[in-house]
Amino acid sequence: MTRVAAIDCGTNSIRLLVADADPGTGELTDLDRRMTIVRLGQGVDRTGRLAPEALERTFAACRAYAEIIKEHGAEHLRFVATSASRDAENRDAFVRGVLDILGVEPEVITGDQEAEFSFTGATRELTGRTDLHRPFLVVDIGGGSTEFVVGDDHVRAARSVDVGCVRMTERHLVREGTVTDPPTEEQIAAMRADIEAALDRAEETVPLREAHTLVGLAGSVTTVSAIAQDLPEYDSEAIHHSRVSLDRVREITGWLLRSTHAERAAVPSMHPGRVDVIGAGALVLLSIMERIGAGEVVVSEHDILDGIAWSVA
Repeated sequence: MTRVAAIDCGTNSIRLLVADADPGTGELTDLDRRMTIVRLGQGVDRTGRLAPEALERTFAACRAYAEIIKEHGAEHLRFVATSASRDAENRDAFVRGVLDILGVEPEVITGDQEAEFSFTGATRELTGRTDLHRPFLVVDIGGGSTEFVVGDDHVRAARSVDVGCVRMTERHLVREGTVTDPPTEEQIAAMRADIEAALDRAEETVPLREAHTLVGLAGSVTTVSAIAQDLPEYDSEAIHHSRVSLDRVREITGWLLRSTHAERAAVPSMHPGRVDVIGAGALVLLSIMERIGAGEVVVSEHDILDGIAWSVA
């Protein structure tokens, strides 16, 4: 048994997992799993740089995580950074800050590496399930990018494209510094066209339509599941391995794109940091399901973070 810590720093959130890993049995036992919305990717699509206030929010979360890792006595830590820090001109400032706080250098991984970790984290515990047919298509809808991975026990093909809930919101739904509330039909159509073009790029290398089971990861997908179940609060156990039909995803996406900020914020399972970007994230999910003809999505709370933890173990 090895006690490990994994940090996944994405465009919208930074997440920590401290767990005991048993490579012999394939079991990963959570000791602490948490998420903080830091919006590291704020403005990166427009400026190409990480904003000072976004860096400070991220460093504050890192300081809190350092205390938790110390309390649990984790033997090994791996810090993985994804889309926003890949794209930023000033990512050296980010690297130096993390190194000073946590004592490890963040690994700014490629989209393909991100996809491999996501696939491992999402599918390792599905081994032996007879109700889920292979191959799997694992889709990780992040803030700045979306990863597509097709595989059985191992990855067969993977692709990362620059379509995520934050990037799509900032690119299409912001006018004069404010998110349009709700967006216009023209804005939604432009966003949908951007997503469809990204799916075209993904299909150049990943056989999306060959998959028999769609597994959806990350906050946009889990929030859609929470809404579909009408949960009184965010409940990871109820969300993990839940299934949401295409019709329900279409219905929820339509409501999210028609609703006001106040209406979305009133959803009891909605994290405050997702209120402005959930409509774009849901539209990415819906577009994927319609493209591949998926009747449902299997929602997983286990994702790239679990894959990172296994890579340490």
